[in-house]
Amino acid sequence: MTANEKDNAPVPVNDASGAAMQGIRKKKVVQLPPRARRFCAFLVGVVFFLSGVLKLMDPVGSGLIVGEYYKFLHLGFLDFSSKFAGTALAFIETMSGVALITGVWRRVTAFIVSCFLAFFTLLTLALLIFNPVMDCGCFGEAIHLTHLQSFLKNVVLCVLTFAAFWPFKSFGRNKRRKYVAFSLVSVAVVALMLYSLLYIPLVDFTEFKPGIRLAASDTHHRQDTDEIYEAVFVYEKDGVQERFTLDALPDSTWTYVSTETVTKARNHDDYTPALSFTDSYGQYQDNLAARGNVLCVTIYQPDRIAPEKWTRLARFAEDAKRVGFRPVVLVSWTPEMMQDLYSGPGMNEDIMLHLYDTIYYADYKAIISLNRSNGGITWFNRGYLVKKWSYNAIPDYQVLEELASGDSTETLLMSDTAGNLTFQGFLLYSFAVMLLL
Repeated sequence: MTANEKDNAPVPVNDASGAAMQGIRKKKVVQLPPRARRFCAFLVGVVFFLSGVLKLMDPVGSGLIVGEYYKFLHLGFLDFSSKFAGTALAFIETMSGVALITGVWRRVTAFIVSCFLAFFTLLTLALLIFNPVMDCGCFGEAIHLTHLQSFLKNVVLCVLTFAAFWPFKSFGRNKRRKYVAFSLVSVAVVALMLYSLLYIPLVDFTEFKPGIRLAASDTHHRQDTDEIYEAVFVYEKDGVQERFTLDALPDSTWTYVSTETVTKARNHDDYTPALSFTDSYGQYQDNLAARGNVLCVTIYQPDRIAPEKWTRLARFAEDAKRVGFRPVVLVSWTPEMMQDLYSGPGMNEDIMLHLYDTIYYADYKAIISLNRSNGGITWFNRGYLVKKWSYNAIPDYQVLEELASGDSTETLLMSDTAGNLTFQGFLLYSFAVMLLL
């Protein structure tokens, strides 16, 4: 062998060290099987989707939640953006849930969801440590969690997300038809968001929901008794009558018969909300909302009601009086602030004088809980909350006549059932498309 051949000869490698090097090169990162990873992503997606939809359905409530977080973080100067921020976050959360369930754009979705969870896990940890008097708002008004429950929920989601996406470079491939499923559900989500921005939530999870009875109207209830009263609805099918509560109404094969008021044992979970408001002299007039047919016009931001809207509300109040309703206009301002508004630019003082005797003053949070629409209408019949309308859907004179002469119980059942069925249909459609397509 020549010197040149010796220099080019391969250097012998120890068998043990060579095997070790090959083992290092062949070593793989430990991860769950593909199906297990997709199942973890699916679970996180369901939570994200439901949480986002419940907040997206109530943009005003989402804005209130973000406003509370602003105060906690000492960012009160951003309060003007709370509704926009709440709606945007709810939309991102919902669409992230849709992407997780369908499995599209996995790399981008993994990054967004991981950042989302990391931020809110730290935020809920801060809530747990400092324990402020506020609700986390994870599921809007539908489900209320303590700070500890909210933090533990986020920890579990972090674990599932890590299991679903680790290592963050191996995500697998989705089926092409899932992009169609994502698009179809996206259209439904956008439609729900636009409806919620223009009108009131399809399902009301506030304390002032259809069917409740105001505390001021409960003449049978005394603080020193152990009984309270509730309404039950009598339905008939095949000659047999049964009683149902508003939360558990039967299907369409049953025929409505009547409504009854029955007593039930009082417990700590029973809560009857009170609607407190005063006149211009500071005297409480709560009982006005509990007598007869009352239409409450709720204005929680009077400065955002344009002069032409005040004119429309004044005409509505006049129409309500003519058909037998008592109009009650609730505002969140003081009498002095309202006086300044009357003389403001573009305001018709004659119109405002027509409203003067019907204006009362209430707490901002009470008004915005009663009706999410600024200028919305809420109907009370003998203290029972029958139906709500947004400002964009104020009933005209003909509709008011029909309501005044009709059965309030039937209206209550129809409107409440319609909203619930529409929301249930949205959920059924969304999950059917995401899972079956």
